[in-house]
Amino acid sequence: MFKFFASPASLKKRGLIGINRRNADLIMRHNPRHLYPLVDDKLITKQRALDAGIPVPELYSVIQYQRQTHNLPALLKQHEDFVIKPAKGSGGNGILIIAGQFGDHFRKPSGELVSLSELEHHVSNILSGMYSLGGVADKAIIEYRVKFAPIFKDIIFQGVPDIRLIVFLGIPVAAMVRLPTRASDGKANLHQGALGVGIDLASGESRGGVLLNRYCTLHPDTHTSTAGLKIPHWDAILRMAITCADTVGLGYLGVDIVMDRDLGPLMLELNARPGLNVQ
Repeated sequence: MFKFFASPASLKKRGLIGINRRNADLIMRHNPRHLYPLVDDKLITKQRALDAGIPVPELYSVIQYQRQTHNLPALLKQHEDFVIKPAKGSGGNGILIIAGQFGDHFRKPSGELVSLSELEHHVSNILSGMYSLGGVADKAIIEYRVKFAPIFKDIIFQGVPDIRLIVFLGIPVAAMVRLPTRASDGKANLHQGALGVGIDLASGESRGGVLLNRYCTLHPDTHTSTAGLKIPHWDAILRMAITCADTVGLGYLGVDIVMDRDLGPLMLELNARPGLNVQ
């Protein structure tokens, strides 16, 4: 199932880049720092996307002050499922996915139950800056929970996969689909154990994958092959990524797009410092 990567020397010979070169040649050179707030704050990103006609998950509510945590029951009573996330979070930290309610508890995609007091505590941690860039005070976003497209049903373990595209100077240069696993608790985050699968840019078809920095050809939970999955609406996804880059003005940008069962492609968030696992 697993294979080791090639040596660093051979990777360099093939043109792959490391963190230092990414920072110096891509981020510092092509991403003006004054534009970072457009992608570091998910509320600003969402509004910019809406202004540009880019579809995004519906925003249900924003919690800004600690005293508002006591209003959670009223805010959530009309939503059976939802996502709570920090506005300035990174790396998937602080994201809580609620797939339904069971009595007076909330159910995560894994089936684990969360009490109202635990939910309030989580929101309080978000507001205090526990998950934000630099540890600054933050806001909690409550938004629509994406329903995964049927094409992914045989290759994921709960959760919703997303598609990460790297756009360089307005051109998509790399892409992968990130598949949730049991280890990632239903989140499409590679650092938390999700499976990243490369996508051929020309065809939109999946190839080999990487799991915890090792090459992988099978999903660890479903044991389904990572290759041969044709991503629907691929041309529209590429156009959406290009529009996102134009909207925020960054030369090196990570664009995260999800495929909703009913709504089609939605822009989830943008990243001014996208990682290199997509290589």
